Amino acid sequence: MEFPNLGQNCSKETCKRFDFLPVKCDACSGIFCSDHMSYSSHQCQSAYKKNVQVPMCPLCNKPVPIPRGQEPDFIVGKHIDNDCQFTEGRKVFTNRCMVTKCRAKEAVPLVCSECRQNHCFKHRHPLDHSCTGSAKSVQRKVTDVKNLFGTNGIIKKAFTATAIQGNMSEDEALARALAESERLANGNTTNPQPRCSVA
Repeated sequence: MEFPNLGQNCSKETCKRFDFLPVKCDACSGIFCSDHMSYSSHQCQSAYKKNVQVPMCPLCNKPVPIPRGQEPDFIVGKHIDNDCQFTEGRKVFTNRCMVTKCRAKEAVPLVCSECRQNHCFKHRHPLDHSCTGSAKSVQRKVTDVKNLFGTNGIIKKAFTATAIQGNMSEDEALARALAESERLANGNTTNPQPRCSVA
């Protein structure tokens, strides 16, 4: 043995391998072999002292500066408790309903497509908030609902394929629909040809 003091055993409990060129961890001062010299491979408890990454706050997405030698989790938690701008003055339910005497507020805006005003879930449909937007479209929808339902609330007519297609078979209806879409695609906006009924 020419060099009896050369090399050391790995400090990792599960390894203890004798290494002739051991590496000293600059964070925890342990001696490790080439397999366990990185912070993550020997689960270094003091790696945060040498880690110079700046963590981001998960709420406000701002960087949280951390002094050397302190744990990031503690500092970020302290930032969230004291300095975070996300929780200050931010209201979640800010979309107020525009219906008179309704005080409901929603987290998401529900803008009516007719009158362009914000409403709550209860009043989101034009018929529920007495919409004064496009009067013709509202009146058309009201008459459609009245035509669909009778005065007693029962559906007047059933919407079946025969009510829509008439006496045409599925193939004839498909051919007619394709011809109609082709006619519209070509810019022909004149009245379509009369439908021939099959007896």
